[in-house]
Amino acid sequence: MRGSTDVCGCFPTGRHYPGIADRMRGASARVAGMAHGFAPDAIWSEESFVVLDLETTGLDAQTDRIIEIGAACFRGGQLETSKFWLVHPGIPIPPESTEITGITDEMVKDAPPFEEAIREVTSFLEGRIPVAYNHFFDSRFLWAETRRAGLPTRGPSAEGREIAPAFSDDGVWIDPLVWARELQKNEKGHKLVDVCARLGVPLESAHRASHDAEAAGRVLLALAPQMPRRYAELLRVQQRYAATQDLDMAGWRSKR
Repeated sequence: MRGSTDVCGCFPTGRHYPGIADRMRGASARVAGMAHGFAPDAIWSEESFVVLDLETTGLDAQTDRIIEIGAACFRGGQLETSKFWLVHPGIPIPPESTEITGITDEMVKDAPPFEEAIREVTSFLEGRIPVAYNHFFDSRFLWAETRRAGLPTRGPSAEGREIAPAFSDDGVWIDPLVWARELQKNEKGHKLVDVCARLGVPLESAHRASHDAEAAGRVLLALAPQMPRRYAELLRVQQRYAATQDLDMAGWRSKR
């Protein structure tokens, strides 16, 4: 299957994507949003990437807060390590959030605030391609919290190092949800738990950050044979698919 995506102009879904001439022109060209330190023609699935998952007090990145951060690090197609951090949000956790995540005010009462917790999290994010299932949600929260903490969201850090790719608010994360919607478009349900079930990926405890992050990484690798192999090409095509899916969703809502 992987060989076929390297030589033809369409994915197994039948939808056209840039052909070989386009790929040859763009093989050595960076795509906007690429993580620093990675070559455009890198085989992304063999590179080091980190899957982030955030649990929050609600859905609005401007008013809600992060209560748990999970990070699962993969390299060479294998899970290296995963970890989670509880975060004190500075506001009460609504019952609706507790019902979904199981995280209570009591559990986070002694947890550090975001600006302290993120110091340790950063070591998991540096030098890795950022990934998230429905990255629009997680990246917005991460960037909003980062700005509130007075930390840079692009350029060099206070120590003069390039900030971690996940913190760059002009970066594009690899998103397994976009690819699941495209490659499993005829299947019903594209929540992480649905896609995991179809692919046989274990998900021990949904809506706990480290478990979701590990599962999302395994989903991404399970879909990889049907995706572009080169990092720049992957992001280029993903952004086209995401735009099409957004239009499809907007049309669906307008008909309701």
